[in-house]
Formats: sequence, C-alpha cells, structure tokens
Amino acid sequence: MIFWLICLVLALAVAAIVVMPLLRPAPVTDKSPDVALYRGQLDELDRDVERGVLAPDEAERARAEVARRLLAANKTKQRPLVASHPRRAVSIVVVIAVLGFAFGVYKTLGVPGYGDLPIKARLAASDEIRAARPGQEALEAAAPDMPPVDAPEDYLTAIAQLRTIAPTRADDLQAWELLAYHEAELRNYGAAARAQARVIDLKGAATDIEDMRRLLDMMVTAAGGFVSPEAEQVIRRILDRDADNYAARYYLGALYNQTDRPDIAYRLWREIAENGDPEVFHVAAARDQIEDAAFRAGIEYTLPTLRGPSAADIDNAQDMTPEERQAMIGNMVAGLADRLANEGGTASDWARLITAYGVMGDTDAARAVWVEAREVFGTSAAAMQVLTQAAQSAGALE
Repeated sequence: MIFWLICLVLALAVAAIVVMPLLRPAPVTDKSPDVALYRGQLDELDRDVERGVLAPDEAERARAEVARRLLAANKTKQRPLVASHPRRAVSIVVVIAVLGFAFGVYKTLGVPGYGDLPIKARLAASDEIRAARPGQEALEAAAPDMPPVDAPEDYLTAIAQLRTIAPTRADDLQAWELLAYHEAELRNYGAAARAQARVIDLKGAATDIEDMRRLLDMMVTAAGGFVSPEAEQVIRRILDRDADNYAARYYLGALYNQTDRPDIAYRLWREIAENGDPEVFHVAAARDQIEDAAFRAGIEYTLPTLRGPSAADIDNAQDMTPEERQAMIGNMVAGLADRLANEGGTASDWARLITAYGVMGDTDAARAVWVEAREVFGTSAAAMQVLTQAAQSAGALE
C-alpha cells in the first residue's frame, strides 16, 4: 500500500506542475488601457504649449476633446479575467491523462502486485535457490538434445566398441581418455563427463588443472549451460590450485548469475572480460554477458572495445607474400601501438601488440612492449598469464 501511495503522490505532483499554468489567472488591470493613452495625450499637450509648438487656444480645444474621451474611458472599466470553465475542463483532462499514462506504463513495464523485496530477502532467496538447485543428473535429463553429428559409419562403430571395452578395463587410462575425447566429439557430453571423471580418478594426484577444466566444460555443457552442485565442486578444486583460472572464474560467475547474484558475477567476470583473450570461449562468454549482469546489479559499466589486429588477422597474414604481410600488419600495429601509448588498454590489447611484433619478426619491439606491460599489469596474475603467453609465442622471453 505504501508503494501505491508514493506512486499516487508523485503522479499528482507531476500533474499539478503541468496544470498550474492553465489555472493561473492572466495578469489584468482594473482600468481600460485607453485611460493611460488619454492621460498621456493631456501631458503631451501641456508640453507642446510650453515649447510653443501649439497655440494656447488650439491646445484648449484639444484638451477639451481628450478630457471628454478620458471621462468616457473611465466609465468603461475592464472586468478582471478569471480562469474560464473551458480551461478548468482542460486541466481536469490533463490530470486524468497524466495519471492514466503513469499507471498504464507501470502496468506494462512494471510488476503490479509484486511484493516488497528488501535486499536481505533477495540475498536469502538467492542462497536458497543456489542450495536447492538440481543435481547434475537432473539437469542433464532436462537439457535439450544436442543435434546429431554427421560421422562416418565405421567411426561410429569403433566408438561403440570403445564404449563396450572401456568399462571392462577399469584401470586403462588411455581407453578412458579416448572415450572421453570421442564422446565429446559426438556431442555426448554427459557420457564424456563421466569418462573424464574416470580419467581424473585414475590420475589421482597427477591430475592437472587442464584435466579438471575439461571435465567442467563437459559437465556444464551436458547440463544445458547450468552449473550443478557437482560442477561447483570441480570449480572449487580448480580455484584452490589456481585462484585466477579463467574457466573456473567464468563458471562460478555463471552460477551466481543464474541464482540472482549478478553483482558477484560482474566482479568475477570483469578481469576476464577486460584482460582475457577473446578467442577463448570462457572470455568470449564473459564479454557477452557482463554488461547485462552489471545492469541488473545496478552498476554503470561499458565493456572496453577490442581494437587492433585479431588472432584471425594474424593467421590470415601467414598466407600473404612477405611484402603484403608486412604492410597489413604494419598498419594495424602502428595504430594499436599509438593508442596504447596515448590511451592505454587492456592486457589483451597489449598481448595482441606483442604477438603482432612477433609475427613481424621484430623481437626487440615485442620484448620492449612485454617489459612495459609487466610494469602496468604486474599485480594482476590473470593479466600476466595472458601477457606471458603472448611474449613466449613472440620469442620475447628468450
């Protein structure tokens, strides 16, 4: 009820501002405007006589005529003007229109009847949603079917045999690795995830982050993009070993974004979106969703635009003649280097410049950019991961 009272008061206030000019009486005078005119003429006659422009007898006759007209004008005073009935009617129509428009817009864009939702209640509801979300098996069952892969018949037959053989060789690591890989190739991501989980069990302490990242990708894809409690456990294992891992940070952000905590998703994604390689799936996905998450969290945020040569540009340059390649890359690199020198940029932009110099064979320039980038991003482990990889591919670390 308080909400509706506030809305009504605000709508009436706006309506009052609109109709006040219509209800305000126009400025009026209680005398005819002719009175001032005739009085001015009498004064002018006296001045003309003093200057000798008009003879006294002529002035007397003129004064008598003006005085007669002045008396007549004094008898005809204007009645004060008041707001007329049509103006009051227009004001009433305006008030009704403003109120109707305001509540019509709210009915269309708002949520009439929705109860108050304080921040504590929202946080509690988010925690409940996260705690009560379905498990991996239920999410996989509810996920839409993947389109079939057009694969040769002999390949499908070989995979069917592998599905039969692998369970009979519980400790055969290679068999399970092959099964996980090929199930993913056939888009059987649920089966691929189970095979990859077996790979991790067999590797034990030798399991690396890439093994767990691969499992995480398979689990989320099999669940239709949702992060299950089981997938969250894999995320936590990865983050325990690498707190800046892009894949784990992206999926953890996705979990919070799916459970009404876009503010946490935004914080987890910003580093990835701004400094990660946009060619990597997790970075590209974070870039696609971060502005929406920021908007829902009430944060004003605009994702920095990527500029400079892309990885595709660099790859295409390999097929050109040396002269064409140097000309194309040189133009792009010059523009990117100038922008970074004057405006700065993200770690991804600096990595692109390092890579471009490497392709051009200018190792010294790549090394100089690498050194400068370390000074700018040295405190960010995630950014340094991107920059180090670029510097290594450009030969700037040797």
